[in-house]
Amino acid sequence: MSRGTKAAALKPQTRKMTFWQKVYKYRVLLLMCLPAILFFLAFSYAPMPGIYVAFVKYNYRDGIFGSKFVGLRNFEFLFTSGKLLELTRNTILYNLAFIILGNVLAIFVAILLNEIRCKWFKKVSQTMMFLPYFISQVLVGVLVYNLLNYDYGFVNSILVNLGLERWGPYSDASVWPVLLVIIHLWQQTGYNSVVYFAAIMGIDAEIIEAARVDGANGWQKIRYIILPGLKPTFVILLLFALGGIVKGNFGLFYNVVGKNPLLYPTTDIIETYVYRACMTDFNFATASAVGLYQSVIGFCTVMVCNFIVKKIDPDYSLF
Repeated sequence: MSRGTKAAALKPQTRKMTFWQKVYKYRVLLLMCLPAILFFLAFSYAPMPGIYVAFVKYNYRDGIFGSKFVGLRNFEFLFTSGKLLELTRNTILYNLAFIILGNVLAIFVAILLNEIRCKWFKKVSQTMMFLPYFISQVLVGVLVYNLLNYDYGFVNSILVNLGLERWGPYSDASVWPVLLVIIHLWQQTGYNSVVYFAAIMGIDAEIIEAARVDGANGWQKIRYIILPGLKPTFVILLLFALGGIVKGNFGLFYNVVGKNPLLYPTTDIIETYVYRACMTDFNFATASAVGLYQSVIGFCTVMVCNFIVKKIDPDYSLF
C-alpha cells in the first residue's frame, strides 16, 4: 500500500449532515431567529397572494379573488399619463441622493463620535443627533413652513431686517431638491450613524492599538483600519436600500411640499401622484398595481447590484 493510500485510509470519513441534523445541531440559533422568521412569514409572505388585486376590478362584495379580472388595465393610468418617466426619475434621483449622501454622512458622524474621548459629551451628542428621527413628518412640515413662509417665515424675517428681498421657495421648484435632501439628512443621519458606530465598536481594538504603537496617526487609522472595517456594513446597507429605489418617502414629500402644483416638476414622486389620483375614489386596485410596479423594479435592481458585487467580491454579496 502506498503512502497516499495509507493516508487516505487513516483520514476520518466525514459524513455530510442531513437537513434535519443541521436543524438539530443549530437548534439554539434557529430558536433565536424564530421571531424574525415568523414576522416575515406573517407580514411579507402570507400577504403575497394579495398581489392579485392589481389585476382585478376590486369591489368589497366579491373580495379579491371574486372580483372581475381586468389584466393590465390598472396599470394604464400610470403608463398613459405621460408622467411615468418624470415620476420615476424624481423618485430614483431623490433616493440615490438619500442613500449615497446619507450613508457617507452617517459614516462621517460615526467616525467623529468614535474619536470623541469625553464620554458624557459623546452620549449627549448621540442623543441630540438621534432625536430628529422621532419627530413626526407632520411636525417637520410645520417647522419647514414656519421657516420658509414668504410672509412671516423666520428666514424672510431675518432677510427683511437685513434690508434684503424676501425669498419665495414655495414658488420656486428648483430649490426643493436641495431643501428636501437637507431635511432628510437632518432627520435620518443620527439614526443611520448608530449602525456604523456599532460596526466601529466591533473592530478589533488590538489592531488599532498595534497601528498606534507603529506610529500611525489618526487619519491613517481611519483610512487603513476603520474605513475598510466599515466596507461590509456599507455594502449590505446599500444593497438593502436599493430594493426601495423607486419607493419614495411619502410622509416627507407630502407634508413638506403639500399640494403645490408649482413644485410638482421637481418634487412629485410616484407615491404623491398615486395618492392624488386615488384619494377621490379609493381605488385599491390601482394603488396595488403601482406598488407591484415599484416592487418589481426594486427586486430587479437588487438582483443586478448583488450580481455585480458578487463578481467583484463574493464575500460582500447578499447571496
